[in-house]
Amino acid sequence: MKRVFSGVQPSGILHLGNYFGAIKRFADFQEGYDCYYCIVDLHAITLYQDPKALLEQIQDTALYYLAAGLDPNKSTLFVQSDVPCHAELSWILECTATFGELSRMTQFKDKSEGKESVSAGLFTYPVLMAADILLYDTDVVPVGEDQKQHVELCRDLAERFNNRYGETFKMPEPQIPKFGSRIKSLQDPEKKMSKSDPDPMSYVSLDDSKDEISKKIRRAVTDSGREIVYLPEEKPAIANLMTIYSLCTGKSIREIESHFAGKGYAQFKEELSDAIVAELEPVQERYKEYRDSGELPRILREGALRANEVASTVLRRAKERMGLSLLVDPTKRKLF
Repeated sequence: MKRVFSGVQPSGILHLGNYFGAIKRFADFQEGYDCYYCIVDLHAITLYQDPKALLEQIQDTALYYLAAGLDPNKSTLFVQSDVPCHAELSWILECTATFGELSRMTQFKDKSEGKESVSAGLFTYPVLMAADILLYDTDVVPVGEDQKQHVELCRDLAERFNNRYGETFKMPEPQIPKFGSRIKSLQDPEKKMSKSDPDPMSYVSLDDSKDEISKKIRRAVTDSGREIVYLPEEKPAIANLMTIYSLCTGKSIREIESHFAGKGYAQFKEELSDAIVAELEPVQERYKEYRDSGELPRILREGALRANEVASTVLRRAKERMGLSLLVDPTKRKLF
């Protein structure tokens, strides 16, 4: 079986964009792939995180993985910092990467713009992402369009390392969905829906109540006119809402246009709210069931043990190629 790896940061509020762009997609790979899914907490600390809040968000993110359909018997679910190989391989790859190529990373430029100082981790975190992927001999990386550049860097680093030291890393392929990979803000369709957005009306969070969802959709911005038609360039706000409707119901854009022909925004928004509620209510119920079951620590511990076994083999292979010491076997490190 081909292997899949991906991860989500445990920072901020999980929302529809995270759900459709990542978490829900992860479950779809379980039947045909060997899946490794990670809560990437080391990525989260490129910015200051309150320790108590971070721990809660790690657990919350893991619970939503499970609630969205991830089966721990079919997929390996673990927390990044529970597998020390991630940090170790990241340093090795930082010594392979160049300052110039990291300087060109679009997300670093976006996140550092206008700030007096940023952490070195924010600059180098694409290398940690490369380590995350390469540690599992990954074949496929399900990502959004905004992460494509980072997977390309990962491939460049793997190829450079292989050329210098001999065949070591697999060359992963990004898999970007053709539709719905970038859900936009409900208040600004030119921006991606973001958990860091200070305006709570800009996103639907996964724990929003029926009333909260209805309120946010009613207040979502629309375009001029009243036709429900999919024209992303001319009517980006309605196109974004139609995308969400399609993802929630499984209906094609053409079916949505036909269904709402001659109807206005008010009816469309009412039905969109109902569709989102119908999609999220089962997820919210399963979230509560997993939370109350007390099974999460066991699931994450077993996942970390499996992940450590695979990752340590790849790390040892890389160290051996480079001539580094192999006296310490990573698999023998104690996992608390």
